Amino acid sequence: MADVTARMLALLSTLQSGRSFSGDELAQRLGVSPRTLRRDVDRLRGYGYPVQTRPGPGGFYRLTAGRTMPPLVLDDDEAVATLLALASLGSVGSAAEGGIDDAATRAYGKVDQFLPARLRSRAVAVRASVETSHQEAPSVPADQLGDLAEAIGLQQEISFAYRSVGGLQTVRRVEPYRQIHHLLRWYLLAWDLDRDDWRVFRVDRISDLHRHTKHYTARTLPADSATAYLRAGLHKTKHPIRLAVDAPADAVVDAFKYQDAEIQATTPTTTEVIVALDTWHWLLLPLAFLDTDYRILDAPPAFLAGYQSFARRLRAAITS
Repeated sequence: MADVTARMLALLSTLQSGRSFSGDELAQRLGVSPRTLRRDVDRLRGYGYPVQTRPGPGGFYRLTAGRTMPPLVLDDDEAVATLLALASLGSVGSAAEGGIDDAATRAYGKVDQFLPARLRSRAVAVRASVETSHQEAPSVPADQLGDLAEAIGLQQEISFAYRSVGGLQTVRRVEPYRQIHHLLRWYLLAWDLDRDDWRVFRVDRISDLHRHTKHYTARTLPADSATAYLRAGLHKTKHPIRLAVDAPADAVVDAFKYQDAEIQATTPTTTEVIVALDTWHWLLLPLAFLDTDYRILDAPPAFLAGYQSFARRLRAAITS
């Protein structure tokens, strides 16, 4: 019986990924025969899970959304990760009503109701033992993130009012492609139909969102990923600096946690860092906290002059 339970949990966990699987693929993943797979799928249906099946060539198994669902089937680690993810998301924002942080906080308080009985005590223990410090950030309406997600999935044109960083209000009509969460901010990468070009929008500056009946044909993304495109845009006015630091990567990551930096261990005790900065001053504080030797391998001449000037002033202050 234990083997059957483990097999059922493995099948359900695979189907909960949301994608479709052929019978051969599922049987191979689970290490069972096609006949056993069919019996297990029938068991899931008997438990109330809506498994859709299409027989024949091109057939598949897929878990679809039903009106009601049995308790979430999570293992111990997944249950803890779910609670911690909700706690972390709930700690970032302005706690505005309807914001994604507010929704995460409410879900955090009730998710154990949907867990199997054996995990509920652990959920209560995690909730009682964890505190998260609040980080102020713009709240984004949870329903707006959901609307954008559906428009992206359906390749549906949208329009919205947009407030620029300077406060200028415009109406934009776009083909939405990706939502990006980066450095405590939510962004939308979209093709701007009026400007005939790719644009990135801060989601917290979007209002009066409308989804239209017109659909679009997907374009090729302008970078390897939406995140890569966003970072390239954010770095346009910044200058890259490359460093070699005589410290393990874990220590370097901690020192640069508030910078958008690429950090790569070169040996167990040395690390290479590439960080893009507005001015040379931003590098001083993380390096001071590292309390180790480092070498600037590449930087703009103006930055190097700034560091040399600062070093002279600091040395003079110490010896005077």
